[in-house]
This record gives sequence, C-alpha cells and structure tokens, in this order.
Amino acid sequence: MTLLEEIAKSPYALVTTFRKNGNPVPTPVWIVPFEDGLGVWTVPHFGKVKRIRKNPAVTVATCDLRGNNAGPSMSGTASLLDFAGTQQVRAAIRRKYGLVGRLTLLGSRIRRGKDGVIGIKIVAAAE
Repeated sequence: MTLLEEIAKSPYALVTTFRKNGNPVPTPVWIVPFEDGLGVWTVPHFGKVKRIRKNPAVTVATCDLRGNNAGPSMSGTASLLDFAGTQQVRAAIRRKYGLVGRLTLLGSRIRRGKDGVIGIKIVAAAE
C-alpha cells in the first residue's frame, strides 16, 4: 500500500498549510480518496483556504481525532475545487463516513447552504 492510499484509508489526516512567513499550520480533517489524490472539504473563509490560495504546498499525514501525528507525511500540492468537484468530495465523505458523515454534511448544508463549503484536492508532489 502506498503512502497516499494509507492516508486515504485513515479516518483523519493532518493537513499542514504554510503561512506567508513559512510557519506551518497543521489542521486535522476528514480525508477521502479523490481522483488521483485526496479530497478534503472545509468552509471557504477558513484560514487553510486563504493559505492554499497564496501557497498550494501542503504536507499530509495520518493522525488521530485531536491531530496527533500517527504516521509519515507526504508532500503535496493543494487546489480548490469548483462546485462539481466539491459535490464529488461530499459524495465520497458520505460513502466513507456513513451515518456520521451524512449527518455532518446535512448540518453543514442547513447552516451554510450548498455553497457554504469548498472542496480541496491534494495530489502528491513530484519527487
């Protein structure tokens, strides 16, 4: 199993984005396999989205619910998805996380509407 597949199967991943000054900002998130990489969803005005817009370089590693690193990390490049891509990430979350995922997505849709979240695609960096 590759590191990408191992991270995709993990219930949580630690996605680290970088500030302008280079300081890392790790965030535990749900992660799903998406196309040739990984998919994440978040609120568009959260810091990680702003940081990805300025610097798409990220690292990803498996972690526990609290963000304690549980494995080796992988360097990658993140890109923000359009509405259709975000819907695909939502569908993958429903499949992977079952009832808890469905309830979380429903709560998000009630609070923020259909456009209240954005998908993020992460692909492994070229070695």
